Amino acid sequence: MSIANSIRAQIPPIHPEGYPFIGGFALVSLILFWIWTPLGWIGTGLTVWCALFFRDPVRVTPVRDGIVVSPADGRVSMIAQVLPPPELGLGDRPLPRVSIFMSVFNCHVNRSPVTGRIDRIAYRPGAFINAELDKASEDNERNSLVISTTNGRIGVVQIAGLVARRIVSFVREGQSIGAGERFGLIRFGSRLDVYLPEGSKALVSEGQTAIAGETILADFGLTEHGRTFRAD
Repeated sequence: MSIANSIRAQIPPIHPEGYPFIGGFALVSLILFWIWTPLGWIGTGLTVWCALFFRDPVRVTPVRDGIVVSPADGRVSMIAQVLPPPELGLGDRPLPRVSIFMSVFNCHVNRSPVTGRIDRIAYRPGAFINAELDKASEDNERNSLVISTTNGRIGVVQIAGLVARRIVSFVREGQSIGAGERFGLIRFGSRLDVYLPEGSKALVSEGQTAIAGETILADFGLTEHGRTFRAD
């Protein structure tokens, strides 16, 4: 492999949703170079950041039945028993919820946590407060999916953040989807909530870094009793 091909192989592809934004940043950078060179370099740095934001790397997803993978890159910000949003139709009892916060430096392409059928998609307008706050789950703009699986129904909620102004969905109701398949993205900085069936146990810890399509959040087929983990 040539040096050029080796370097090219290390650069993740860009999701098509990002092309207009990257082009816009690049155009502004050229204008800034014409006005004042230092401003142009600042614009160039922002253009590189924009390209990294819309990166869409290949992921290797475990496909065994019963595994729930992370739908987003980011930090596991909260694990709690919470009432699911009413638009999900998942009942009126608290369910295990794993929240993953995506900063503006994370890859923002979202992937399905499970294999199943999309029974419901519900969009709700709202505010744009800090997505790390617990009340963001109730107050912020969000787009919710309910996916039916052989192990129960899973709720996945895309939540807009402080600077996020657009939730993009790639799927439709009634569609079958595989674990790790892309279902949407959020621009720019946000959060994903995953609601697990009652009695499920999360296999991640708060503060852990999650990788979309790869990090296992839960395993319905787990037969080991008393399994624990340690965070160093």
